Amino acid sequence: MSKHETPLTRRYWKSVGGTLIEEFPAVKRSKTHGPRLIDGMIVLGEETKIAKAADVDVSGKDIIVIQTKAKRLGMYLMGQAVFSMELMKKFNPRSIKSVAICTKGDDVLEPLLQSYPNVEVVIYRT
Repeated sequence: MSKHETPLTRRYWKSVGGTLIEEFPAVKRSKTHGPRLIDGMIVLGEETKIAKAADVDVSGKDIIVIQTKAKRLGMYLMGQAVFSMELMKKFNPRSIKSVAICTKGDDVLEPLLQSYPNVEVVIYRT
């Protein structure tokens, strides 16, 4: 959890409700690859609470994956938003939406995400 990013992730979660899992382990570490954590994963239609990944089954449910950076939208955050959806497919959710949360927009990069209809940029100016 991050001192600057966690409050932004939670702010978004409070606006949509559902069950939030912070630092969701989309991929666990092995000898051949590193772990891949998603800053936040929301299971929609569930009780509004913060839970642990082990306590939640996302199979057949609508989810939102969140990647947060407390700075301007950049290509790193954009990649996280797009590929987080791909990593979550193995959990068999009914639907996946991805949200890239940042504190400043970028008028060159934001239009590039328009070709990904399930990816949204949310800007919380601090």
